[in-house]
Amino acid sequence: MDLIIYALTGVGAGFLAGLFGIGGGLVIVSALVWIFTLQGFDAEFIPQLAVGTALATIICTSISSLQAHHKRGAVNVSLFWRLAPGLVIGSLSGAFVATRVDGTTLQLIIGTAAALIALKMAFFSVAARQLSDPSLLPPKLAQTSIGGGIGFVSALFGIGGGSLTVPILAHYGQSMRDAVGTSAACGLPIAVAGAAGFALFAAGSGAQLPDHSLGFVYLPAFAAISVMSVFTARLGARVAHAIPQAKLKKAFAVLLFCVGVQLIISALG
Repeated sequence: MDLIIYALTGVGAGFLAGLFGIGGGLVIVSALVWIFTLQGFDAEFIPQLAVGTALATIICTSISSLQAHHKRGAVNVSLFWRLAPGLVIGSLSGAFVATRVDGTTLQLIIGTAAALIALKMAFFSVAARQLSDPSLLPPKLAQTSIGGGIGFVSALFGIGGGSLTVPILAHYGQSMRDAVGTSAACGLPIAVAGAAGFALFAAGSGAQLPDHSLGFVYLPAFAAISVMSVFTARLGARVAHAIPQAKLKKAFAVLLFCVGVQLIISALG
């Protein structure tokens, strides 16, 4: 029964990922917090277990997304490699902090972040460029530092970083096509380093972890969600092409806001 619930979570997360062009991390985190609570896992560390597992599932979806964008030449490879060291270091740092923060506090942080990202998506947008302008990029060391900030926040919240990376790269002169494609590439080191951090750093947290866990990565949930999300993401992508993008953006903002509020309420309850 547990595997069926995880598989259904993967179906929903994958469809939303394809429909809205996101990694689905915050949606998965919210669902897993609810499911792990029903299963009676150690309440103090449920948010960490949910975030670590969500990051692990993003590894699979980010590989698929990266391949698709790279085939279309939409990944700025040189920019990616300058961001990558920061992404890895930042993700590991974010995972370490998350494993040492009180679970309720972490859940409140994630819920607040989800609500704020939703408001940003609903009311603020970045002007889209048709062509990238490399002259607007900051110095190389600054690019690596930016990657560190993106990685830290992404690992803390259990997301692939697209909601941060795309607007930042667009701000620094990348076309929306290149910003989205490069962001897809950035999701892989964030997910790998973040999931590895949650798996390794759990040892010093004192958490009572359920069987079949690799640190703060719950393997049954990881496997079921990953397998199902790969299939339904394609269906979501097809549906997305039949719906106006502005309406999609507003719909996702509403969904994400509800997810954030639900996390906040359950943490305070």
